[in-house]
Amino acid sequence: MDIYSTVILLFLIMDPLGNMPVFISILKSVPEERRFKVLIRELLIALLILLLFLFAGKYLLLSLNLKQESVSIAGAIILFIIAIRMIFPSSRGGGIMGSTPEGEPFIVPLAIPLIAGPSIMAALMLVSSQNPGHQLDLSLAVFIAWAISAAILMCSGKLMKLLGGRGIFAIERLMGMVLVMLSVQMFMDGIAKYLTH
Repeated sequence: MDIYSTVILLFLIMDPLGNMPVFISILKSVPEERRFKVLIRELLIALLILLLFLFAGKYLLLSLNLKQESVSIAGAIILFIIAIRMIFPSSRGGGIMGSTPEGEPFIVPLAIPLIAGPSIMAALMLVSSQNPGHQLDLSLAVFIAWAISAAILMCSGKLMKLLGGRGIFAIERLMGMVLVMLSVQMFMDGIAKYLTH
């Protein structure tokens, strides 16, 4: 997997456009002068978690004695479910993150699971185990996908006004369709590798 396709995959899984309304809603309770600092802090925490899973994921798979094929198939199923939820979302009204503590958010729910969620952690473990010796390239892909997502989330208020609810709705559905195709390809690759062994 090259850097370009890895960046696209990670960006689609992060789903910053779909997360924008949730970020805006959660940060409403934070004083306006603190919002940008809180957002930067949460984004940096998420980046550290993503890099941790990129570098340590391979060893976690080895310790659990999981084969690359099983991780590929499981990752594809998770991505497929996420893509279906992007295309056919449940109501995004209150309670998407369940009950959250009052006051300023810290790590949960912004850094985890909105940016660094289980699906992207699984994807990072998968690409890391599939591409041994390419940690530098994968780190660059993670950083680029994170930077694009961070830029979108930092401009979320302006983007929501510019695109409107319908524009965000349409773009997220399109991203969901692309993610469906990527997940099906990942599933077929996993099955093919399993059958050849």
